[in-house]
Amino acid sequence: MSNLSEFFGSNVFNDAVMKERLPKSTYKALKKTINEGLALDPAVAEVVSNAMKDWAIEKGCTHFTHWFQPMTGITAEKHDSFISPTSDGKVILEFSGKELIKGEPDASSFPSGGLRATFEARGYTAWDCTSPAFIKDGTLCIPTAFCSYTGEALDKKTPLLKSMEALSSQAMRILKLFGNTSAKNVITTVGPEQEYFLIDKSMYDKRKDLIYTGRTLFGAKPPKGQELEDHYFGNIKERISCFMKELDEELWKLGISAKTKHNEVAPAQHELAPIFTTTNIATDHNQLTMELMKKVALRHGLVCLLHEKPFAGVNGSGKHNNWSMGTNEGQNLLEPGSTPHDNAQFLVFLCAVVKAVDEYADLLRVAAANPGNDHRLGANEAPPAIISIFLGEQLSDILEQIENGGATSSKQGGELKIGVSTLPALPKDSTDRNRTSPFAFTGNKFEFRMVGSSASIAAANFTLNTIVAEVLSIIASRLEKASDFDSEVQSILTEIVKDHKRVIFNGNGYSDEWVEEAEKRGLPNIRTTVESIKALISEKNLAVMEKHSVLSRVEMQSRYEISLEHYIKTINIEALTTLEMAKREILPAAIKFTSELAGSINFIKSTGIAADISAQSELLTEASSLASSLKKEIGILEDSVEKASNLHGDTYSQAYFYTFDVFKKMGELRAAADKLEAIVDADIWPLPTYGEMLFKV
Repeated sequence: MSNLSEFFGSNVFNDAVMKERLPKSTYKALKKTINEGLALDPAVAEVVSNAMKDWAIEKGCTHFTHWFQPMTGITAEKHDSFISPTSDGKVILEFSGKELIKGEPDASSFPSGGLRATFEARGYTAWDCTSPAFIKDGTLCIPTAFCSYTGEALDKKTPLLKSMEALSSQAMRILKLFGNTSAKNVITTVGPEQEYFLIDKSMYDKRKDLIYTGRTLFGAKPPKGQELEDHYFGNIKERISCFMKELDEELWKLGISAKTKHNEVAPAQHELAPIFTTTNIATDHNQLTMELMKKVALRHGLVCLLHEKPFAGVNGSGKHNNWSMGTNEGQNLLEPGSTPHDNAQFLVFLCAVVKAVDEYADLLRVAAANPGNDHRLGANEAPPAIISIFLGEQLSDILEQIENGGATSSKQGGELKIGVSTLPALPKDSTDRNRTSPFAFTGNKFEFRMVGSSASIAAANFTLNTIVAEVLSIIASRLEKASDFDSEVQSILTEIVKDHKRVIFNGNGYSDEWVEEAEKRGLPNIRTTVESIKALISEKNLAVMEKHSVLSRVEMQSRYEISLEHYIKTINIEALTTLEMAKREILPAAIKFTSELAGSINFIKSTGIAADISAQSELLTEASSLASSLKKEIGILEDSVEKASNLHGDTYSQAYFYTFDVFKKMGELRAAADKLEAIVDADIWPLPTYGEMLFKV
């Protein structure tokens, strides 16, 4: 670590390595493919593969893998060695351009939503040269896209790459109209802030719910939670600091620019934030970050929990997706400048995002949906399930001026004087920050705060890219036909503000008043994952994905089925785990406690001593009653799960039943168990408590 500049990216076949190891002509050809989106020459791939192999072998690798991101939500890899037998019984180490470009993993065992039958096994992986290869666990990993034998996307990378091209194409039309003739493409960039929990592994091992589902299905509220607000940005415990230090080093080796680390709001909760990079690479990096968090935690006797709500009663975890657009020359298209009111180009791109988010709110909502996120979105925690945009005082004022005839001024932040002579005056931003908004403008980017902590950021970003590309295409078509460019720009901006100002909200997104106000404005409030999934097959959304060649109708239908099946399986596993823990751990503990209590009462009575045993009697009555309620709720949940599993045919109806019947009954069973936890002897209670897990790290 003494020379971080050399250490950083040491396990990545990055630009510096390629420049050093590839012939100049090959390097230039590959860079042209990466930067300009040109077709890859097979001859170039042959040279690159040989250089990549030599580099990997020098670093101790014997195998390579096509690393891809199927619809399971995690990454996948099949390892092949570099060895090739020779006629004299020995081997040589080979890695061809064909092996670099294409792999053939079995596609039948991955989620496909009906695209692949079990007997139709062939699938293909294709090298994504825009994301650099890297070494992980002694294996050369080659980022790839994954598709079926018939060409449909079976992964999350393929639509992301397509959406990036779609947005670039439409944004370039706008830029050319504004006189930019030097930019070659527009790149979307992302910096995903990753929240997570760390708990002691010895406690994790005693919790079947954490092992099987990633969240606690039982747990009474501890005496202390997050109410003192003393954990947020607080002193990092030594054990956690050691974990964070090693995690940084592992990420830096892979060229992942881990920048910020701190304690989050809930006890045992933390956050890591990287520096921005292109959306495709940021997505790959975030998948690696989550994987490494889990691996490094185990080395420190910890377990990293990435579930959106591992503990009830304290904040859950999100993944704030900071998204922006910029040219290959480095111009940020969402940078307002010092006088945004007269920055027409910025206002066009800003208003395009506003229109896109309002018109496709349902598609953005489903892009952030998963079973774990249902505990955050629309529940007790922000951001709410209602999609709205925070623009801040300065930009909101400018849009109001546009609506009323034209913007002529921009509010300025000025200077903040703290009032202590030794402290410097601070430049004050022109607007405050809103942490309750699901989609907030934060200076020169938008922060999409709804994405769940366990999720890939791919869906959120290919959705965002596509809907913004659609609005940019509409604007470009109008401007290209305009006889008076400036006048048409003003007309477009005015129309967008008038038609879509309902989505702009700068107030408290957590309040009940906002829910009422949003309903008056006609904004959708899609509370559950199952209800949001319908957006994947609405005609409007099918059309926009198809128009920009991001996903076909068949691919959208498959993702609809995959999402429903994933939800059903997830809640079913949670329900079965709830039943197993209740029947084999919690109810026996309650019976043991009541038996010992009854024995104690009988023993006191047998002594003949006149003693007041009302406390024991009342406690026995309470515990017995709760045990009886628990047994009753077990039976009710069993009936619900059986009914749900027998609902065949309509996948949506089955998923809906799991949401509004099975899930509800899980909560009712839990309520009885959590009351028992509060009175059963600590030595008898079979599970580590919330207090132990959250505070004994």
